[in-house]
Amino acid sequence: MDATHDVLGEVRALVRARSLLEHPFYQAWQHGGLNLEDLRLYAAQYYHHVLAFPQYVSAAHAQCPDQHDRQALLENLIEEERGDENHPELWLRFGEGIGAARSDVETAPPLPETRALVDLYRDVTARRSFAEACAALYVYESQVPDVARTKIAGLEQFFGISDSRTLHFFAVHVEADEVHAQVGADMVRRHASTPATRAAVLRSATECADALWTFLDGVEHARRAA
Repeated sequence: MDATHDVLGEVRALVRARSLLEHPFYQAWQHGGLNLEDLRLYAAQYYHHVLAFPQYVSAAHAQCPDQHDRQALLENLIEEERGDENHPELWLRFGEGIGAARSDVETAPPLPETRALVDLYRDVTARRSFAEACAALYVYESQVPDVARTKIAGLEQFFGISDSRTLHFFAVHVEADEVHAQVGADMVRRHASTPATRAAVLRSATECADALWTFLDGVEHARRAA
């Protein structure tokens, strides 16, 4: 197996080891252990990441050396950012659907773990190598479809929430991020072409997987302290 395929396998392994669906907060979501206040807290914190995500994609696009890859990233960015149903707007609609005021979600101060996640993703996608930027996006987007399915199921089963407006953010990401993750995997394969780049990709991917997990730690600690 060549180094580029091996590095993707290693990235996938570390994502499995830090699978967000295994985190206690998402386990509680899956098994009816959350209440609406917990969801509102989560919505306000996760909004910071959702709002910044188009900037991560834009930063990766800006430093991408390959036109074909730039076009793929542009399509991702358009989906995130364009029009009245841009993804931050869809997230705000989810917040409203669980009883959170839009202004409360938009103005909630980030927890330290939330700020650390956003700062790390901005750093990796804008100031490190393009291969590392691709790995950062992959670590997140490869997990989103399964997480989104689980969130929909939990909202329907435990909260009786089934309206399309509230669930639209998750429904969109079930399909979209399967495509984005595959595109990202291909980019990691092609751009992690040297031992040094491979090592850097693994370091950054590990940092990103840990930051996503730690973000949920922050939400879990905050909800238990409330």
